[in-house]
Amino acid sequence: MWKEWFMKKKKHHQEKYPVKDISYHELKRAIRTFSKDLPPKIPLKVIINDDLSIDYTLLAPILKAIPKDTFYMSKETYEIFEEKDLPIAIALDQVQQAVDQYLAQKNELPVIDHDPYQKVNFFKLEQLQLIQERPDMDFYITDQENLVTTKKPQS
Repeated sequence: MWKEWFMKKKKHHQEKYPVKDISYHELKRAIRTFSKDLPPKIPLKVIINDDLSIDYTLLAPILKAIPKDTFYMSKETYEIFEEKDLPIAIALDQVQQAVDQYLAQKNELPVIDHDPYQKVNFFKLEQLQLIQERPDMDFYITDQENLVTTKKPQS
């Protein structure tokens, strides 16, 4: 159902838009506007390509341009990343999937015991073979729908 909607929209928006510099914040605003206008049951994932790059086809009418730079988006958390941060987006999706699976299996969060910041415990994920290798950065679980983030919560 949503794929049909996407293809129809994509075909409809094949106008020519100029390629120009679009800031991270402009892109974020356009995505927010786009998501507000999405029909029910159409996930925001429709703008995320398999390589996590953002498909600008549906955002161009809002931006009145095609961004010159490539931006990426987590399919799991919808966090936006610049090109230099693509490895973080990939790791974020892998850790989020592992955390979700751990929660489904153990009915508890895979965090370091008694950690007020809810830092993800990679050892717990490894024990259940939910991750193959540890990322080079720390991840934390937020109170918002158990989403994973790289941002350490404020105490």
